[in-house]
Amino acid sequence: MPRLVIAAPASGSGKTTVATGLMAALRARGLRVSPHKVGPDYIDPGYHALATGRPGRNLDPWLTGESTVRPLFLHGARGADLAVVEGVMGLFDGRGDTDVASTAHVTRLLDAPVVLVVDAARQSRSVAAVVHGFATFDPRVRVGGVILNRVGSDRHEELCRSALAAAGVRVMGALRRDDAVSTPSRHLGLIPAAEREAEAVAAVERLGELVARSCDLEALVRLARTAPALPGRPWSPGEALATPAGGMPEAAGGVPEAAGGVPEAAGHVPGGSRAEASAGAPRGGRGSGPVVAVAGGAAFTFGYAEHAELLQAAGAEVATFDPLRDEALPEGTAGVVIGGGFPEMYAADLAANEPLKRRIAAFPGPVAVECAGLLYLCESLDDHTMCGKIPAKAEMTPRLTLGYRDAVATRDSLLTRAGEPYRGHEFHRTAVTTDGEPLFRWEGGGDGHGDPLLTASYLHLHWAGTPSAAQRLVSSSRSPSALR
Repeated sequence: MPRLVIAAPASGSGKTTVATGLMAALRARGLRVSPHKVGPDYIDPGYHALATGRPGRNLDPWLTGESTVRPLFLHGARGADLAVVEGVMGLFDGRGDTDVASTAHVTRLLDAPVVLVVDAARQSRSVAAVVHGFATFDPRVRVGGVILNRVGSDRHEELCRSALAAAGVRVMGALRRDDAVSTPSRHLGLIPAAEREAEAVAAVERLGELVARSCDLEALVRLARTAPALPGRPWSPGEALATPAGGMPEAAGGVPEAAGGVPEAAGHVPGGSRAEASAGAPRGGRGSGPVVAVAGGAAFTFGYAEHAELLQAAGAEVATFDPLRDEALPEGTAGVVIGGGFPEMYAADLAANEPLKRRIAAFPGPVAVECAGLLYLCESLDDHTMCGKIPAKAEMTPRLTLGYRDAVATRDSLLTRAGEPYRGHEFHRTAVTTDGEPLFRWEGGGDGHGDPLLTASYLHLHWAGTPSAAQRLVSSSRSPSALR
């Protein structure tokens, strides 16, 4: 599988612009491109999906375990001609003071060449020093080329290219400053593609055109083809469900010494928007099993493609609903999943959908929610009345809560068993006020609510790392006692 990792010295350098534009440009050339994103990011994969027509997929050694990264990559890349992996933060930035779960970590696991995106604004020859440092910092990471971003003029580009040529690093593209291809952002980053629909499609097309005219696509494809063979079996949701139940993947540490840096043992939950449908996101499956309704639409855009695949492999029929538009759950719903998103941006509209709020509040079956879903199930979000299924109040705050969490379940709930360890990720600017023991505890904190038919927390989990979550939800959905 030819493959490239698009990395950068730091956040804000233009990785998403280049990665998304490259995906779109290669697809326009007739290539089938497999899109991937390092880390727990939910928003970039939405743009990747629009660019490629395939579900954007995340690769995160912390959330799923490093032995699962390569199989997940191969699973997502089935049938593709080439894969593009967008990195996260700076190339070597990982968890804490390590490079665990960093772009470099995933690059080593995939044995892939790196294209470094450098923001050239306000510098010229210095770009060569920056690139030299990144190219030599870790000999296990191969920087195969550079794309300059925010180049100001022909003369500026000439100076940067000359300095990099002297440093022995090939320049594969130079993007000029172009406000026409900027992507709107807000308090948690870019605005999800599913919220922008036609505007997002047009933005991705412009990115593809920008990269096509600014970069040497043939050289980038040739670099991707220098990646060595990638042995191993693609991830299978059915096989994942057959593994022993538990809450946490194996430790994600340094890369083992096995060849290629691979252990010797081997987004977006479907939503209801037209943009997601056009992007090729999984739309659910039909079968004879229980119906599990998964929230989507503009307010609930955070999720992983593997969640729906695991639910289907566990025997569920996955149906989607939009809490902004639908007044009832899908017919025959036996279980509900509500992931993350931006309910605070749509609080008034969510509050106005009284029929659906009443149905969810009274729903007798299993319900699993994360972050935005937690807020939706509370009694209120700021001054807006929510479902009231959880006796708690939520409000926006000026503080960003962000980071990986080593959590332990304090008691049994729909998805958890007391004492089980879990690896998750928090990403929010809201706070929930409630009483009682939290469902999850971690160093310096904890949160969540749970009972045999409910798991609700700020903690985002990747079910490829905790496949028992899907199995437990579907099993509970099958139980007649769950529907009394």
